[in-house]
Amino acid sequence: MIEPIEKIGELIASCRVCNDRFAATATAHRPRPVFWCEPTAKLLVAGQAPGARVHASGVFFDDASGERLRDWMGLDRTTFYDRRRIAILPMAFCFPGYDRNGSDLPPPTVCARLWRNRVIAQLPDVRTTLLIGRHAQLWHLGDRARCGVRELVEGWRDHAPEYFPMPHPSWRNNALVAGLKGFEEELLPALQKRVRELLS
Repeated sequence: MIEPIEKIGELIASCRVCNDRFAATATAHRPRPVFWCEPTAKLLVAGQAPGARVHASGVFFDDASGERLRDWMGLDRTTFYDRRRIAILPMAFCFPGYDRNGSDLPPPTVCARLWRNRVIAQLPDVRTTLLIGRHAQLWHLGDRARCGVRELVEGWRDHAPEYFPMPHPSWRNNALVAGLKGFEEELLPALQKRVRELLS
């Protein structure tokens, strides 16, 4: 029996499996799951995990990285957050916290194990998935993603239009993005064309 997506959203919102894990991080925060999906979505944005600003606002990509991602996709803010057309499904629904050096911790794998397949089963109309970052790429592509982010993004034609492997839009990846062959000249125009097709 397929669960109603509203029910899954309620269960995710109340999930506290990582309470002790987050309490032990440098940020010592509590879980705050963020859920952004509707079963009518045709485009799926598969990210890593919410950052500190998303933890505070409850809105995915509510930061400079989000502005950059929307620019890459050729979308304005209103369209990007239309959950009837675009689902945002990270590998973990909560901010994982920082380590002692102030670096982002990876998304806890327990989150994807508990929830990911259950949510994706409720997104039957998704035709294209943006795979943002290493964790999402490995989960969705498996052995096909073993080559690494650079090779995967530069070889995007092997996976499009079902998947578009993307670097994370964080400023920390500026050097990676600048060195990607054909990223701005070829991948982004193809991605934007696909986005327009799906949302028109």
